[in-house]
Amino acid sequence: MKKLINDPRAVVEESVQGFGLAYPNLVTVSTDPTYITRKDAPVGGKVGLVSGGGSGHEPLHAGFVGLGMLDAAVPGAVFTSPTPDQILPATLAANSGAGVVHIVKNYTGDVLNFETAAELAEAEGVSVRTVLVNDDVAVEDSLYTAGRRGVGGTVLVEKLAGAAAERGDDLDAVAAVGERVNANVRTMGVALSACTVPHAGTPSFDLAEDEIEIGIGIHGEPGRHRIPMENADGITDRLLEPVLSDLGITSGDRVLLFVNGMGGTPLSELYIVYRRAAQVLADRGATVDRSLVGNYITALEMQGCSISVLRLDGELTELWDAPVHTAALRWGV
Repeated sequence: MKKLINDPRAVVEESVQGFGLAYPNLVTVSTDPTYITRKDAPVGGKVGLVSGGGSGHEPLHAGFVGLGMLDAAVPGAVFTSPTPDQILPATLAANSGAGVVHIVKNYTGDVLNFETAAELAEAEGVSVRTVLVNDDVAVEDSLYTAGRRGVGGTVLVEKLAGAAAERGDDLDAVAAVGERVNANVRTMGVALSACTVPHAGTPSFDLAEDEIEIGIGIHGEPGRHRIPMENADGITDRLLEPVLSDLGITSGDRVLLFVNGMGGTPLSELYIVYRRAAQVLADRGATVDRSLVGNYITALEMQGCSISVLRLDGELTELWDAPVHTAALRWGV
């Protein structure tokens, strides 16, 4: 294992410290327990947004703390849920009196720990709503979940719900935007190679040189099946067809197309995937109104990508275009 680390047990702590030093104008890093808040949090009168999960998916979630997205992010150990004693102070720090929305990926540990933290926050007088993200179409249940997994769509939920909070929507309205985004986005991913969790020291699964895993999760969970390596267009078609079918995309629909890298795939290859996905959508009569391409929800150094499609309407498009200023997404400011 070759990684730019010092001690496998200190990876998250040192990474979070570095993140805070790199973006002191955007975030404040709190320790013991560890969580990250927007520099100006809590923002008076605004609904707070908090998300989190295991580390190793950077820039999710800390990279999306800032104007127009999250007010706080809670990093767990690599591929391990954060604890309630981290989530609770982050929730309290994000609260300005208007309540807090938790955005939670559908993994058993995340769900249980955010649920516990929400109950503790409610006991302290903070109103909490939870948006559960479960956009993965590859599998219904896995080692980590009951139901569908939360994957690439999480980025879109955080952006659009964050914009709704920034414009002044109340607690229930912000949660409703998040739920609407989740209901209208689907994702599927592929792995060309495994990743190595630092404290494990060995790849999280085995893939032959000529194999790929279709439907992989962001922690290396198994997907639908393994197949021989194909060209980019063939892989893109395998990922996109289940997404469009599940979402029911038809002629006339307007969508956001999001091609996400898993951490080890060059942008040049992601654009090749995007090219084919855009062609398929055009052939169906759908219009790609907005796009996002890059590494936004990763699995350490895994080679591969995911494709997310979000059905847009006028309001969601407006919320996507709204100003955002975070370490990983910035426009309109």
